[in-house]
Formats: sequence, C-alpha cells, structure tokens
Amino acid sequence: MADYSWWFVAALLLAGAEMATGTFYMLVVALAMALGGIAALAGFDMVWQYALSGIAAVIGTVVLYRIRAARPDAAQEDNSLDTGQPVKLIRWNDDGTARVHYRGAEWDAELESSDTPRESTLYIKAMLGNKLILTSHKL
Repeated sequence: MADYSWWFVAALLLAGAEMATGTFYMLVVALAMALGGIAALAGFDMVWQYALSGIAAVIGTVVLYRIRAARPDAAQEDNSLDTGQPVKLIRWNDDGTARVHYRGAEWDAELESSDTPRESTLYIKAMLGNKLILTSHKL
C-alpha cells in the first residue's frame, strides 16, 4: 500500500471518530493527516509529510481553541425549548422552593429572585440540572 493511502485511511478513521465526539479537534487532526496524504501523493519525502501534517495539526488546534475561547460560554447560553413555558404550581415548600407540574411530571423549582410574585403565572427561565428556575414574566 502506498504511503498516501495510509495517510488518507488515518484521516478517514479520525473523521469517523470525530462524528462520535463532536469536539472538532479530531477533525482538525484528520485534516492535517489528509494534508500529509496530499504531500505523499505529491512526492514529498516522509520527513516533509510528517512536518506538514504536524504543523497543520498544531496551527488548526490553536485556531480552533481561539475560536472557541472567543465564543460565550455554552453553559451560560440557554437554548432550551423549555424556556418561557408556563408551569402549573402544585405546592410551595417551607424553604421557598416549589413543586410544579410540567411536561407530565413533577419538578422541583425555585424563584429567580425573592421578590418574584408567587400569585402570578410562573414561567421557566432556566433549568439547573433537574430544577426549574421560575420567573413571573414570559420570556
């Protein structure tokens, strides 16, 4: 088997593994491996193949890291489809938390702030694990 074939097989395996993780870092390394395969196909020596692949992997990883660092923290982004949905109050607990009915199940809930009125219709503002954070105004 030719050298370039090994590079492309490794690139395909890493690209396939990337589909299971979704981090994009393995995709960067897979692209670097493909670049090594292209270098082999072009007739470059093995040293140049490794060098080009390694440099591409390092540069791609640094670029991807900087792109991800510039984005807002994904944990703070609340793209939940539950946000803004009303809940049915079952009862208030002594500690200020509540038990609510939502999506056919009972959930623990707490108010976003102590001055949120309890008498109004409550809506989901966020989800923290299995606890709902409630607000009085629809989002």
